[in-house]
Amino acid sequence: MISIRRESGRLLGAAGALLLGATLAASAAPPKTSAPKKKETKVTKSRDYAKTLAVLKTSQGDITLRFFYDKAPNHVKNFIDLAAKGFYDGTLFHRVIPGFMIQGGDPLTKDPANAAVYGTGGNKDAQGNPVNVKAEFNDVSHRRGILSMARASSPDSASSQFFVVVKDSPFLDRQYTAFGEVTKGIEIADKIVSESNTDPASGGAGKPRNLQKIVKVELTEEAPAPAPAKN
Repeated sequence: MISIRRESGRLLGAAGALLLGATLAASAAPPKTSAPKKKETKVTKSRDYAKTLAVLKTSQGDITLRFFYDKAPNHVKNFIDLAAKGFYDGTLFHRVIPGFMIQGGDPLTKDPANAAVYGTGGNKDAQGNPVNVKAEFNDVSHRRGILSMARASSPDSASSQFFVVVKDSPFLDRQYTAFGEVTKGIEIADKIVSESNTDPASGGAGKPRNLQKIVKVELTEEAPAPAPAKN
């Protein structure tokens, strides 16, 4: 019995030595390094401005816009890029003239505290300098439903403000840059006119008594034309 115990003790001691040796060997071994993970490269699809549509989701309903990229590419790009970053979300139609047009796109209209200067705001760069778009007057007539760019007295002073014509206004032709048209929801523009209840005393300022909002602008791509039927 004593010998067995001694043998057992030797065995246990040996086993303990092996276990300890394994532990020491493991701790002495250099750590395994995993291969560096490859960085995933995200492929961002470039925007096709010529096929982009915009949906103005207003307080009265949706207005869908198609753009004239072939006529005014810089104005189209300017509008779409601003819309893509949420520039127009929450802005108001601050100027509404019945029988003429509805105008929006002033970032100052997001804050009611700026009511006295509605219509004077525009896009600015990171340093606070105005960002303007040079005129791209073209042969598109300002018929009902045309989307055009507002500006100050200088032809090259367009920034972010735009208007939708609700009645044919050819006197604007080649004076303002037409860069798109309403393809769906022109009746919503009419509703914005009626619901705005413009103060007649405000004259050309077209000051609404009830301000209507652009809740959000959603961008989508025009569906491809169906393939011609095979004979």
